[in-house]
Amino acid sequence: MKRIQVITNEINKLTLKIEEEYPELYKYLDENPITMPNAEHPDMGNKVFAEYLASLKDLLEHHIETHQNENNKPK
Repeated sequence: MKRIQVITNEINKLTLKIEEEYPELYKYLDENPITMPNAEHPDMGNKVFAEYLASLKDLLEHHIETHQNENNKPK
């Protein structure tokens, strides 16, 4: 259980960073804080949280690389 808390904390920090520093990207996060899983016993283990954290990191990294490349193009 401790691992899920650590991952969830990282997800929260990264989501907040995206919201504050990259609002243009934040609107693409398909999240709704009041959405609950539809399944009676959803699989919400370490793997699911770790995969979601990795996808957030990849999304932010790609966004930063793309914008750095766009900003470095000659005008």
